[in-house]
Amino acid sequence: MTDTCAVPQLQAQQAAMSDREFERLSGIISAEFGIHLSPVKKVMLTVRLARRLKALGMTTFAEYLKYVESPNGRASELAGMIDAVSTNKTDFYREADHFNYLVRVALPLLDGGQGRPRSNGVRVWSAGCATGEEAYTIAMTLSEYRETRPGFRFSIMASDISGDALDSAIRGVYPEHTVGPVPAHLRRKYLMRGTGRLAGFYRIAPELRRIISFRVHNLSEREFGFSEKFDVIFCRNVIIYLERKVQENLFRNFHKSLSPGGYLFVGHSETLDGISDSFVRVAPTIYRRS
Repeated sequence: MTDTCAVPQLQAQQAAMSDREFERLSGIISAEFGIHLSPVKKVMLTVRLARRLKALGMTTFAEYLKYVESPNGRASELAGMIDAVSTNKTDFYREADHFNYLVRVALPLLDGGQGRPRSNGVRVWSAGCATGEEAYTIAMTLSEYRETRPGFRFSIMASDISGDALDSAIRGVYPEHTVGPVPAHLRRKYLMRGTGRLAGFYRIAPELRRIISFRVHNLSEREFGFSEKFDVIFCRNVIIYLERKVQENLFRNFHKSLSPGGYLFVGHSETLDGISDSFVRVAPTIYRRS
């Protein structure tokens, strides 16, 4: 009943966002997060930020804009704003060719070829992990590889700009219809079927959840400053939302963050062509640090 009654209010709020308010709000989002919103995104922004107006007890976008442009409002509302605006779309085993390449080509080369496994292990970063499906797919893939390679060690960091998305990832609970891409034998091994109030859901097994460290991270930061380098970075279907100058800075940071010969996986509709010449393309949407 509440959601139905809220529809007219949302429609009224949509009509209330002026072009000037859109310009100022999209400017804040661009400056803080590097996300470009063209004018055609005005309706989308209106609908998504209407949730923030409701949560804050506000009735107009003018009131909301005044709040987020104030020092106190900017400090306290940016997290809520990006949670509302960001697109947290991901799937288990999305673009499965990437995981096949990881096992067949990348890991054997990174893990010392046919010699002894690397003593410090392989470090993987799922950048822009959203609600965690990609990160857990990586964890299953590396765990399975470890069974064929005695002594193989690895660690996984997963990050996203959205705190809400990360909370979902850390919980590791997914509706049954979303785990379909997970092969049946891996589902039995790494996912637990829910019962009672969790009937119709699966939860990632604790031993797999413990493998991943989750953290909030903004990919538009000027410098990442990680103390250790990664051997593999997944950043898929993220750069298409970023402004060109942010993309260029992002790939400079990825180059600094990768170990020599490390791999970068991007989305099926993304390319580094014309943006960065610091990587060598080794397969479709797969690059290696040059």
